[in-house]
Amino acid sequence: MAERSNGLTYADSGVDIDAGNRLVDLIKPMVRATARAGADPELGGFGGLFDLKAAGFRDPVLVAATDGVGTKLKIAIETGLHGGIGIDLVAMSVNDLVVQGAEPLFFLDYFACGKLDPEAAAAIVAGIAEGCRQSGCALIGGETAEMPGLYKDGDYDLAGFAVGAAERGTLLPRPDIAEGDIVIGLASSGVHSNGFSLVRKIVERSGVGLEAPAPFSPVMTLGAALLTPTRLYIKSCLRAIRQSGAVKGLAHITGGGFTDNIPRILPGHLGVGIDLARLPVLPVFKWLAEQGGIAELELLRTFNCGIGMVAIIKPDAIEQVTGVLAENGEHAVLLGEVIPAVDAARVVYHGHLDLAGSSA
Repeated sequence: MAERSNGLTYADSGVDIDAGNRLVDLIKPMVRATARAGADPELGGFGGLFDLKAAGFRDPVLVAATDGVGTKLKIAIETGLHGGIGIDLVAMSVNDLVVQGAEPLFFLDYFACGKLDPEAAAAIVAGIAEGCRQSGCALIGGETAEMPGLYKDGDYDLAGFAVGAAERGTLLPRPDIAEGDIVIGLASSGVHSNGFSLVRKIVERSGVGLEAPAPFSPVMTLGAALLTPTRLYIKSCLRAIRQSGAVKGLAHITGGGFTDNIPRILPGHLGVGIDLARLPVLPVFKWLAEQGGIAELELLRTFNCGIGMVAIIKPDAIEQVTGVLAENGEHAVLLGEVIPAVDAARVVYHGHLDLAGSSA
């Protein structure tokens, strides 16, 4: 029988296996740069391996987290600025590990797109690798899926999966959180990776293009300013936990802001009192609040407002803990203290955010 000359190939359907192989070649050096004790930095196997014993753990409890970047990706896609979005992906998972006292060990990513652009994808993975390097965890694998018909050309989505460990008995939050404990906040780098559906709506309403100078930071375009990567709190928080012995709990301020995230680490009968005047509100939040006419309580439940991580510490250890954090590059501020829960309100706000000085 004569061979049919019009047989379809996988490439005819829009999937380019050669492009996938090129991407693997491009990212191999980036992956090797994230190597750490316990991890094999080479790609190519069907699964990633990690040796807990080689990493120095004796009686570990594993902690796992997964997350994405959300609609912040739309801004990266529209601007073509992909370099920092991988850091966001890592941060959203590893920051959730450290709040439980766990050291991030390894990370895997999932990248889905309509048509694979190896160079653009490599830029994204470079950010993922950099986030892993800064967090001390190994990038031990991932998956790239080219799905024409499900995603438009140029569109992509990201998901990340992180695993960490802590020695048994050292997990956070500690059971001895008590009234009178101190609440401190660690400054954020910007909007991080939450609330971007609202951010995008505000940008549209403002009439300011993503390529225009940011009204709150004219040295950058609006798109670049909004894409400032999520801050990684791993090394500073782990050092504060281990060196002070005074950190009782940590809360990663993501979707839900202060209102929903802080109660997640508190016993049911306790809440916190927060002095809003002490929050270092970043210019981007002042601009968003002004342009969107956003009420203060809505800001506090949607955005980090300038604080990306909250710590609950012993009252006699403020200087020690803030000193360790400062030595590791954090700007820490005293926000309030742990109080008895007031009816259904677990977070009680005093005063108001400083929203003055935003630019139109």
